[in-house]
Amino acid sequence: MTNVRMRRARTTLVALAAGALALTACSSGATKGTGDDDARKNAEKQRAQITFGDAQASSGAAEAVPGATPGGTVKVYQRDTYAHLDPAQIYVSDEGTLSTLLFRRLTNFQLDNHGKYTVVGDLATDSGQKSDGGKTWTYKLKDGIKFEDGKAITSADIRHTFERQFADYIGVGPTYIQTWMADSTDYRKLLPGGPYNGKHLPKSVLDTPDDKTIVFHFKKPVGDLPYALAMAGYGAVEKSKDTKEKYDKAPVSSGPYKIQPGSFKNGKGITLVRNTHWDPKTDNSRHQYVDSFDIQFSVSYTDSTQRLMADNPDNQKAISFTNQVDAASMQQVAGDPKIKKRSTSGYQPYVGVMNFNMKRLKDKRVREAIAYAMPTQAILDAYGTPGGGEPAGSYISPTLTGYKDIDPYGKLKKPLGDVAKAKKILKAAGKSGMKLTYAHNTATEPAKYSVAVVDNLKQAGFDVQSKELPSDTYYDLIGKVDNKFDLYPSSWGADWPSSLTVLPPVYDGRLIHDGGNNYSHYDNPAVSKEMDRIAQITDGKKAADEWFALGERILKEDLPQIPTFYYKQIQLHGSKIGGVVNNDVISSIDPTKLYVKK
Repeated sequence: MTNVRMRRARTTLVALAAGALALTACSSGATKGTGDDDARKNAEKQRAQITFGDAQASSGAAEAVPGATPGGTVKVYQRDTYAHLDPAQIYVSDEGTLSTLLFRRLTNFQLDNHGKYTVVGDLATDSGQKSDGGKTWTYKLKDGIKFEDGKAITSADIRHTFERQFADYIGVGPTYIQTWMADSTDYRKLLPGGPYNGKHLPKSVLDTPDDKTIVFHFKKPVGDLPYALAMAGYGAVEKSKDTKEKYDKAPVSSGPYKIQPGSFKNGKGITLVRNTHWDPKTDNSRHQYVDSFDIQFSVSYTDSTQRLMADNPDNQKAISFTNQVDAASMQQVAGDPKIKKRSTSGYQPYVGVMNFNMKRLKDKRVREAIAYAMPTQAILDAYGTPGGGEPAGSYISPTLTGYKDIDPYGKLKKPLGDVAKAKKILKAAGKSGMKLTYAHNTATEPAKYSVAVVDNLKQAGFDVQSKELPSDTYYDLIGKVDNKFDLYPSSWGADWPSSLTVLPPVYDGRLIHDGGNNYSHYDNPAVSKEMDRIAQITDGKKAADEWFALGERILKEDLPQIPTFYYKQIQLHGSKIGGVVNNDVISSIDPTKLYVKK
């Protein structure tokens, strides 16, 4: 998996093409490399139900990182400029990682020194108190929490944080909580234009009875609110300093670091310095070890890899939050113990799939033939094995609670494709010689694996036309309801560790529209109704199991997509950087634990 510079809810193979991991392709299926066993164990730990922490779990300062010392500057190499700094507009991985240093929210995912994740109160005293069967959630703010200008954070600021999400200029951030508040995907009608004309959400939706209390009222039970509140997109915004569109370039910090005024240069870089009004005693998820972060943009994966491998004096105190090892250097990193010990690896919550256009491929037997013929190993090899991923049997990532190992179409047993079986199914369906239009983008990796895809489909008896689409408009084209393609790749990543953020966005037939994320145009009313039922289950473990069962049902009974691989990542750091751990929730290095070694 690469540094995904796009919405989690629209994570794509376009991003993969820009800088994917790759090893020499092997012809006999994916093999485990050093660290893979640990990666799978870590994924299994992550998918154990992440609990909602109480007041005790949410209080005090973060536990010290062993050996950490204060001071120094960390140089950070990043490929892409941050397009958005307004927390409400943050919905991509690299900006999300940055946000952990700048913005606090009501809740947060705490990662302790043993690798355990807990949802804790961040600005709030706990992860939330639910009542009325999960329709009402109450939060109390901690004492001593302030913005970078020293102003105390109050419930009025939190109210404003959520009300401004309804403004038209907020266009790319998460919409979960707004949708739950409105009980409708057309949520902007609840507060047209946001709070700027003096109007507010009614108390029956969002109540702030005093400076310390925030109460959410929903029409239906919401079990995942503590997860959603921890998203970067719901970071606190100071009401009196909200400059609307201009806030996107000069936001006000509430976290341990703030943006040095005038330092943000598009394509060049940005500097973060200590926020002196951040009180560590109120934040048990973050640290403030280093004096500053010197973040440099336009550093390619190849450049950052070469610099960090060299580990010369200029790069010993350097790291990248989200750049990964480039394909050409992967074998060198894996084979050199001195370099390898300065690497981290782990799963990302994304699953690659090959979409079947359900409006065109209506015969399930045809979809089954394609599924059996699909050379998923070739697709994975184009992005890297074992460092870049592993073959997938499910729509749901191993990082998510409820995950089970399944392989209903034998893709793990025969990752090169079962052409003979596919040919037999197609012939029995009377579809031998059927024409297929296979679309993919113009990036390097699809060009590599598409040769194998087309070859297998032809051997299975299809008449295949391969069509390249421009990478920059790829998702616009496959997202059209009346697109003329039969088969095309995409991928998806959970917004938090719950399949609630995977199945409904991708498989709810009510969300089929131009520009939507239901790329296979899958519409099963019974499945959509089941999604509504599971979404109201407030028992996290039970909901997770039922989400996975539903995903398995969709895969086996309807087959709108065939999963291809689960994504992974490998990153490097300089020898004088300490506290380096991979955070599976934000899919990157955890910047809040870093320090400079003396």
